[in-house]
Amino acid sequence: MSLWNLVSHMPPEEFSSLSTEFPRSLRCLLAEWLENQPWEFINGSDAFCSSMASRLLSAMLEKLRSAAGSDGQQSQILQQVSSIENTFRRDPLRLVAVVRAILEGEKAAVLKRDHHLPLSFHRRQEELKFSLGLQRLQHRVHEIQALCDEGPGRDAAVQGTMAPRELPTLILEAVKELEAAKQQVLKRIQIWKRQQQLAGNGAIFEENLAPLQKRCESLVKVYFQLQEQVMAMSSEPDLLSRLLERLNEVLSSLVKSSFLVEKQPPQVLKTQTKFQAIVRFLLGPQLLKAAPKPYVVRADMVTEKQARELELSNYSNILSESTGEIVHNTVALETNPTSGTCCANFKNVLLKKIKRCERKGSESVTEEKCAVLFSTNVILTPSNVSIHLQVLSLPIVVIVHGNQDNNAKATVLWDNAFSDIERVPFVVADRVPWDKMCDTLNLKFMAEVQTTKGLLKEHYFFLAQKIFNDHSTSPEDFQGRQVSWAQFNKEILPGRGFTFWQWFDGVLDLTKRCLKSYWSDRLIMGFISKQYVCKLLSMEPDGTFLLRFSDSEIGGVTIAYVIRGKDGSSQVENIQPFSAKDLSIRCLGDRIRDLGQLRNLYPNIPKDQAFGSHYNKEQTGKDGRGYVSTAIKMTVERERDQQPPSTVGAPPEAPQTPMFSLPVLQHELHPESLQPLLAPICPPTPFCPQPIPTGYPTVESNIMMVPNRLTSPFHSPSPMVSPPSLSHCQDPAFRPPGPFMPNQYMPGEVSQLLPAGPSAEPQDEEMPELPPFQAVEDASLQSPSRWMSPGMEQSSASELEQLLQEVPLLPPFTPLPQHSGYPNSSLSSWGLGEPRWDDSIRPGHA
Repeated sequence: MSLWNLVSHMPPEEFSSLSTEFPRSLRCLLAEWLENQPWEFINGSDAFCSSMASRLLSAMLEKLRSAAGSDGQQSQILQQVSSIENTFRRDPLRLVAVVRAILEGEKAAVLKRDHHLPLSFHRRQEELKFSLGLQRLQHRVHEIQALCDEGPGRDAAVQGTMAPRELPTLILEAVKELEAAKQQVLKRIQIWKRQQQLAGNGAIFEENLAPLQKRCESLVKVYFQLQEQVMAMSSEPDLLSRLLERLNEVLSSLVKSSFLVEKQPPQVLKTQTKFQAIVRFLLGPQLLKAAPKPYVVRADMVTEKQARELELSNYSNILSESTGEIVHNTVALETNPTSGTCCANFKNVLLKKIKRCERKGSESVTEEKCAVLFSTNVILTPSNVSIHLQVLSLPIVVIVHGNQDNNAKATVLWDNAFSDIERVPFVVADRVPWDKMCDTLNLKFMAEVQTTKGLLKEHYFFLAQKIFNDHSTSPEDFQGRQVSWAQFNKEILPGRGFTFWQWFDGVLDLTKRCLKSYWSDRLIMGFISKQYVCKLLSMEPDGTFLLRFSDSEIGGVTIAYVIRGKDGSSQVENIQPFSAKDLSIRCLGDRIRDLGQLRNLYPNIPKDQAFGSHYNKEQTGKDGRGYVSTAIKMTVERERDQQPPSTVGAPPEAPQTPMFSLPVLQHELHPESLQPLLAPICPPTPFCPQPIPTGYPTVESNIMMVPNRLTSPFHSPSPMVSPPSLSHCQDPAFRPPGPFMPNQYMPGEVSQLLPAGPSAEPQDEEMPELPPFQAVEDASLQSPSRWMSPGMEQSSASELEQLLQEVPLLPPFTPLPQHSGYPNSSLSSWGLGEPRWDDSIRPGHA
């Protein structure tokens, strides 16, 4: 946005004092053209400044006359143009001063209102400054060349004008101006690098290096012109050596700084993973034209200590040892005549292994920063000077396992956001202002989710309460506070098993994968505490609901809604959070449509109006193969509706699915029938404890998949077969075909209730109790060889009687019910006892 776009919407009275010598109507006609001229940088009264002022006056008059031709008040404008020409033709530098004062006044008014100027305005001003400086430098070179060409035979008039400005003085001024232009180019390169680093967090980045390459090439061209003129000063050897030294320093700085990493390697780099990078030499097309063969660029991994030593030596030292083994780490530096670029393209680089260095204090592996050093040796033409080029990549965190990715991204995010442009590698502040952290989180959120809807002030307030563990009632309480790296990703949040960043990154991942459209439509309130939700919804009508991110789980979104109790009081329920895997089975919009108790999205938007565009079309009838379509529906049952008061504490009713239950050991059991039961069933250790209740209401599916018969979940070619039902054991003719394996039954049965089972999570089904086991009269079934492994010996009757006295009697087993005060989600694709999708990949997940 230009300065004029801001000024034109402000009251004209604020600029009345600026219109005494230059009418406001003309300022409106010139609009953006006026601020795109170098008025502010023409500071002087020499020949160059006077020449620039005259050119600007002529360009302005031409612009005004062309604008007047299309305006209704043509005669009045032409009179004003004529007045401007008569006033400033004799003194164009006065016009420069007047316009400069107008622009300064407009900038001051904008700063007073907005406290900052548009970034595009600053960038344009920097370009104008360099352009004018380059023109001044070229003007100086032409002066020197004219003076050298005329020599001692010039006439008296020219000699009189040039007398006070001898050749050495002009060359010294030209070298000084060249150094100033060089510093401006180097600063612009540093800004480009900083913008490239911020782009790693999602900032907008102008990657085009062509303007910078053009600047470098123009300065090198002036360098060679000045070098040729300095070499002609053979009469003053001392001055000659000093000037050549300064000129060579300018060239060396430009050459080294123009060796850049155009495409950075990934900042979180996993070993044994291929990556790409591009290194570009801006002055390559100009200085490497006569190279007999392409030069080779090498990539090496360096530690933070090695990077610091290279920085302190101004990249003049050569790396002695690489801290990691990189495969395919040499690439040719090639010039492309079509595009005018000189690049080394690393396509299939692989970090095979990394050598860790000693860490400081409590620093973890994911806080250790490295970098890739790109280096090469080139010979510049036409001077035939050999120079060693080196450039470091952005800081890299090397990981060896995917579960380190989350913490590594936190290190990279902090370094990218809060490092200085010029710093010792890779030093970064340990504490930063909270408002800068808010900007960083907002930038990262919008970039990851790829949305234009960022975080709001209310979101920042909740995030501040969470990261500072401070439940202040006003956002102003957090202004001026600083947040530390430890609070960001080292300290575990109170009552949780994860850090602030791990939780926030889970929200990022969930929103990016499943909730992008909902967030972009502002249907998710998101960052809000459960307590504040109760405050918002407590006075709302029955069925009012909102969506928020889970405060206690990583990567979960929950629905909070209002219900009425039996006494008519308002209650707020929170449904168990949905993970990304839940929403991949049935999307959030369809889940909201399924729940009839949800009526209006807070504050008062009918849910079909809010979420109608997010509903999926339900399939009806038969599909193309003749099958009847099915659908999964979500329902919510409140705890008091699930269990009547008389059955509180009892397990819920379960479908009558054939299941295997533990028998009750009785004293009257015959020893012959006891051994087959003790070996496969009775555990020597106590049962696994029940999990802690989650505290969410139950969400159930109204479609249950129940197997028609018991089959083994494991397919094996061995002679082992599925065990028979116990009723078959009473058949005298029955012969068990092989050893009995309890885990051959359905997942979620006996094997999960015993300590050796895969999960201690309680199941929804209640196991039916069998009557006491009856003695088997058939002598053939008394042989333990059918029920024991071949290596086991048969025990005698006396041994069994002794064992009966030592083994405690087991009461009938009843699984404990799962209690919770919140709806609990069971609409998922994973089986009972299987871990959630984020239990293994989310570090710190409780």
